[in-house]
Amino acid sequence: MSLSTTSEYGARPRFWFAVYQLLWHLLLPLAFIRLAWRSRHAFAYLHHIPERLGFAYSKPVKQGVVWIHAVSVGETRAAQPLIEAYLAKGESILLTHMTLNGRRTGKQLFGKEIAAGQIRQVYLPYDLCWSVEHFLNTFKPKLGLFMETEAWPTVVFRCADKGLPLFLVNARLSERSARRVNQFGKAGRALFQAFAGILAQTEFDAERYRSLGVQNIEVVGNLKFDVPLDPALVQQGNAWKEHIHASKRLMVCAASTRDGEEAIILKAWKDLLLNHAFTVQPLLCLVPRHPERFSEVADQVHAVGLNFRRRSEWQGIPKDSLDLDVVLGDSMGEMPMYYSASDLVVMGGSLLRFGGQNLIEACAAGCPVLLGEHTYNFQQASIDALASGAAKQIKGDLLLGEPIALMEALKSLLLNPAELAQMATAAKAYSIEHQGATKRILAALDQQHFSLT
Repeated sequence: MSLSTTSEYGARPRFWFAVYQLLWHLLLPLAFIRLAWRSRHAFAYLHHIPERLGFAYSKPVKQGVVWIHAVSVGETRAAQPLIEAYLAKGESILLTHMTLNGRRTGKQLFGKEIAAGQIRQVYLPYDLCWSVEHFLNTFKPKLGLFMETEAWPTVVFRCADKGLPLFLVNARLSERSARRVNQFGKAGRALFQAFAGILAQTEFDAERYRSLGVQNIEVVGNLKFDVPLDPALVQQGNAWKEHIHASKRLMVCAASTRDGEEAIILKAWKDLLLNHAFTVQPLLCLVPRHPERFSEVADQVHAVGLNFRRRSEWQGIPKDSLDLDVVLGDSMGEMPMYYSASDLVVMGGSLLRFGGQNLIEACAAGCPVLLGEHTYNFQQASIDALASGAAKQIKGDLLLGEPIALMEALKSLLLNPAELAQMATAAKAYSIEHQGATKRILAALDQQHFSLT
């Protein structure tokens, strides 16, 4: 299939677009109130406010850059191999975000390149006509790559009007999201048809985009398989794991948990420790997805009567964690360490109806995964992991607040080290087998003379 470089979409739904712009202008004060509210926990939410309006860029602007938009943490990490590939070609990168944590992650990954001027990092402006226009006229990128699910109407349509090739890469679309888009009729479908092309993760995703009338689609795989784990964090995790194993303990990491899931996990963990005889009790490492919830989750652990400490209370790896029931992973950017230290992962976002979080990173660290029933954000990756033996799925309705199925699954694996070891080997093999999306994305763009060589 050939990706078209022109935007052959129908007439823009002007009435609905005008309504959309009116709503944005009416709600703009609420956007700033929301930032001010969040600044109670992190004052940095109030930094770079003019950028959110497309103005007041503090440094000289380099035009003709490759523009990559990664809304938050997950998308920024997924973009890492693509950014590194363009840097290797000698390109300058404009890296945009919508969230503070996404910006922090970008700076953490590419601090040297940002300091050297190879990467410029700013917020994507709010989706207002005048702010987007000023942003595009300021940077004049030669190519735009939006990560995964981002599709802001003003940005997408204006890029099409200007002839700026804008691609949706590592693109995914759940059944629920496809239904929502279709509810907007021609207006919703026109938005995705306005992209120069869509490079989808899986055939499932591609078929859903086709149902919206999109023609320029190619399946390239998932960039998350190409994301390298930080070797220093892996080394720290391995050292912690050796220390844990020296005391005959195993560690389970409940990773990227969402609101409501911690209560299920903690109840299952307490029941597991109270009702099942282990020669040496296992350790739980509980890592909430959102840092603003760290204190809330700490209160939950305290309330159920489990002995715990926060990760932030240690320098280096928490070697004196052997007398604990729980370690609360209240740190950012250390997931490779947590995974490398663990013998099993319970994947957050999948126990309740959040669609699941990234199981690929855990498998890359050679850590087997327990999934809940809600994995639509990683549908193909979950299917493949289950088929390869890298993961198991918990059956049962955890919404009822009686997480017996989770407790039984944990007990079964923790008491069967041979099966855990077999799953760990399968997890590593699975992560390697599915690599290569970066090369396929670059090849797809090369076909249309966007290789920027």
